Parts: sequence; structure tokens; C-alpha cells
Amino acid sequence: MVREHTAGNPQHGIIWTDLKPREIAQAMTQQVDARVSVRTVRQLLNRNGFSRRRSQKKKSFKSHAQRDAQFQRIAQLKAEYLEDGQPVISIDTKKKELLGNFYRDGKLYTREQLEVLDHDFPSYSEGSVIPHGLYDIGLNKAHVNIGVSRDTTQFACDSVAHWWEKHGRADYPQATRLLLLCDGGGSNPSNSWLFKSDLQNLADRLGLEIRVAHYAPYCSKHNPIEHRVFPHITRACAGVVFSSVSLVN
Repeated sequence: MVREHTAGNPQHGIIWTDLKPREIAQAMTQQVDARVSVRTVRQLLNRNGFSRRRSQKKKSFKSHAQRDAQFQRIAQLKAEYLEDGQPVISIDTKKKELLGNFYRDGKLYTREQLEVLDHDFPSYSEGSVIPHGLYDIGLNKAHVNIGVSRDTTQFACDSVAHWWEKHGRADYPQATRLLLLCDGGGSNPSNSWLFKSDLQNLADRLGLEIRVAHYAPYCSKHNPIEHRVFPHITRACAGVVFSSVSLVN
């Protein structure tokens, strides 16, 4: 039944069908002149190796020659700072979100149907919010700052400063150094002199020695905040219409 409705790469064992179990059941019912249930079709699909799956972002564009060496260096730095009682913070900016009556993926328990605009044109928005996250590896604590203008190097440094004034100073009263773990793009690029200048200003402002450890290119998904904090934020905000900054906060 699915022979003419399959696609994929048979040489690597990747085959999928665009038919739904109900469609297969209806077609089989017509062909064999007997009623075939959707449950039976699902059992047959499972027996033949078909199951519902979603795409997984696991393939990198490229591989960096010093990838493993960089991971080993980051692991060494983390161990040194944590053993000495110094803060180790993983930072990154989450996806920018438009403010307004726009659709967002996910479901909510509501008493009435939620109706949003059928297009998410930025020109119809009331602005945007930029969540910048900080994950304290030693204490397993997270902090998120919400920006409303641009995802700049100054914004990233101000976010770190806000975390330090609000939480870090109290959590690490004896700290003299700070290790930042981040990827090499966005508001914390590894090749930006502006970011280095803003970092120096931040170090002077906080009175801390700041060291930055960038993950190798194409390895941003290994940044701890990506799998320790952001999935929880995504789940908590699923389906919520971001109508105002106060709601996002």
C-alpha cells in the first residue's frame, strides 16, 4: 500500500511515507473488500520499521580541526575554576520573539479559542524581545535577561553585569575571576574587537578577571545552556502569545 508513496534514501535505510494510518486503512479497505482498522495499520507499520519521528539537529555543517583540543581545554578550565570556587557561566542568546498577536507553536489549556494573526510580519509587531540566558554551572542555576532593542556585544556584557549584581556577587562573595563559556557568533563573537573592548569595560566595572572560552566552530549545540536551560524555557512558553514585555517577564 505504501510502495508508491515512499521517499528517502534506501541505501542508508532511511525511508518515509507521506500517507497517514487512516489513509492507508481506507485504501486497504477498498482493495481487500474488508474493513481494516487504523490500529491494525499502525501495527503493520511498526512491524515494517515505520514509526512517527521528528527530524533531529545532529549533523554539523563542517568539522573544525581543533575541535577536540578545544573541548579538552574548556573541560580543563571548568575544572580549575570550579575547584577554586570561581564562577563558571554559560551564556547565549535565545531566538528573538516578536511582540504582538502572533502565532507561537504549542498548546495551552484555555476556555476559549485563541485567535491570532495569520501572518507574522515584523511591521505589524509592537517590537521584539531578545532573551539572553546565563547558566551557572557550579550552582546549577539559570538567569534570563530580556532585551528590547538589539542583540549587541554591549547587551551581552550588560546581561552578565546584571546577573552579577543580582545573583553572582551574593553566590560568590570571594570570587576574583569569572569564566564565560559561549559560542563564537551572535552577541559574543570570537573575532570581534568590539566584544573584547566591551569585555574589558565589564571587567573594570565588576572588578573581576574575565576569561572567555569559545566553543569551536559548528559546536554551539554543546554549550551547556543550550540543553540545560533553553528547553525548559521553550516548554514553559509553548503556545503563549507574547503580547507585551511584562507578559514575557
